[in-house]
Amino acid sequence: MMNSLRTFMLLAALTALFMGVGFLLGGGAGMAIAFVFAAGTNLFAYWNSDKMVLRMYRAQEVDADHASGAVRRYAEIVTGLAENARLPQPKIYVIENDQPNAFATGRNPDNAAVAATTGLLRILTEQEIAGVMAHELAHVKNRDTLTMTVTATIAGAITMLANFALFFGGNRNNGGIIGALAIMILAPMAAALVQMAISRGREYEADRGGAEICGHPEWLASALAKISNGAARIPNAVAERHPETGQLMIINPLSGRGRDNLFSTHPATQNRIDRLMEMSGGGAPEPLERVVMDPNGPDLFEGRRKGPWG
Repeated sequence: MMNSLRTFMLLAALTALFMGVGFLLGGGAGMAIAFVFAAGTNLFAYWNSDKMVLRMYRAQEVDADHASGAVRRYAEIVTGLAENARLPQPKIYVIENDQPNAFATGRNPDNAAVAATTGLLRILTEQEIAGVMAHELAHVKNRDTLTMTVTATIAGAITMLANFALFFGGNRNNGGIIGALAIMILAPMAAALVQMAISRGREYEADRGGAEICGHPEWLASALAKISNGAARIPNAVAERHPETGQLMIINPLSGRGRDNLFSTHPATQNRIDRLMEMSGGGAPEPLERVVMDPNGPDLFEGRRKGPWG
């Protein structure tokens, strides 16, 4: 309850920031226009933000009946995890991108989707993929997906509005070109800080929930170590063009460009790994041995259908 109230207050702060930028650009009329635009953006984001993000990353929907090899096993893993968590079957997507990463989206569990990059499917074992997708399904179960996609949409709109200040110079009574430059720089920074405050706590909660869904915290810990290393080496061009979507990912996709940790929407990866290993009662995670993604391979969930929530 407290976490939900905190999130509501932060979303209200984002909306207020949007209106404040409107006031600085156009006075009272600008604030009124920004309020209407913010309300419309919230409504539009509620219904369409998931589709926007999936389209932005050119995600392709897949299912186990019409896929083979690694993609088929990935789809089967998600289906097994959804059953374990007592969640409706989410839509499953693959993104053609070398950076290993994944995210979940959707306004509620009945309209949820999960997506993984081809880079992630290439470098992770089946157990590690299970840990990652369990994390994403925990976001779905906690109804984080709506919050994060709406937040990303509003933050993107704030950045766009702030950029207008450079061209229109803002309200002359509020600093003219100097005020416009201040808006352009400070408004996106403030939006990033609010995004950070919303996202970091939810990542820890999703790590814990994901560990419970798959039953093996060390699977997710090992995956996080590999994904973090991959994200640091392999840039994600789409995320670079749309940095407000970075909070949706399991690991910050902007790591490869050395973004300031102050504005990172994700906790430090090592802190997440340490918490997961405390849950498992072990030390530092040893990466699991690579396994062949055999479509006829063993069922990772055999005998585990009754999970902590079952």
